[in-house]
Amino acid sequence: MPKTGLVFHPDYLKHLTGKDHPEKPDRLKAIMSGLEKSGLLEKLAKIEASHSALEWVEKVHDRNYIDFVKKICQEGPRLLDADTVVSEESFDIALKAVSGVLAACDAVMKKKVDNAFCAVRPPGHHAEKDKAMGFCLFNNVAVAARYLQKFHKLKKILIVDWDVHHGNGTQNIFYSDPTVYYFSVHQFPFYPGSGSEEEEGKGEGKGYTLNIPMAPGSGDTEYTEMFENIFYPEAKRFKPDFILISAGFDGHKDDGLAQINLTEKGFQTMTEVVMKLAEDSCQGRVVSVLEGGYNLKSLSGSVEAHIETLLSWEPKKEKK
Repeated sequence: MPKTGLVFHPDYLKHLTGKDHPEKPDRLKAIMSGLEKSGLLEKLAKIEASHSALEWVEKVHDRNYIDFVKKICQEGPRLLDADTVVSEESFDIALKAVSGVLAACDAVMKKKVDNAFCAVRPPGHHAEKDKAMGFCLFNNVAVAARYLQKFHKLKKILIVDWDVHHGNGTQNIFYSDPTVYYFSVHQFPFYPGSGSEEEEGKGEGKGYTLNIPMAPGSGDTEYTEMFENIFYPEAKRFKPDFILISAGFDGHKDDGLAQINLTEKGFQTMTEVVMKLAEDSCQGRVVSVLEGGYNLKSLSGSVEAHIETLLSWEPKKEKK
């Protein structure tokens, strides 16, 4: 049985943003081409996006907002904000992206795979309950968290967001919720302006948001130290039942949209720490969902390093 599942559908290429937009179909083409050339693709279990996702999107996003996105997309190519472009099929493709992530969660819960990577678009972590932002329409990871809780009856979900931009949408959706721990490491100050250390949640959710702002120029060494010494012990105390990764690869040193200097090795190390946590806390249950990453070469290489780690992960045996 393949250990790692892959969500991809050619329809994800039909969300059209314009040839000069960084969040373009070529991103997924580069990922899939890289996986095929490396030999990883044949080692992965294909997961079909078969859910009717709308009912689950409604658990996170306001119905009026959902209707608005549908109407705007039907009108053809449009800007929802300064960065977020939609085309005629974008509404349906955004639902199919959510559907793919839910199918990945099912596959892990049913033990068909140990973990999964979702090569979906549009991305999601900037999407608020009632607003599109930063290339995102629906918050794929947030919907998955609610799905795991309401359908699979899990209690505590950990969301690990290592996109170079802070996931304002995911944070705000769960800001008062102690059952979803949101952890984000991101360049700061930077778009979208949120994600300071002082943002820790509110009400019952206070203490269940952990932001680690990183200075421009930070790289593998700083990220590794933070993941091992801050993230791991904090997340282990939470004892999650499932881990979702908002896997943005725009923190790579060759990605032009930011000033973080991660390499493929850095993404590999972060994945290893998350997998160790999953092994210790939640039977290895991990679903990783693509967010950013806009240099096609570094995106492809970083995803390969990430998936190779998901595939090859073995629990470290304790020395006697």
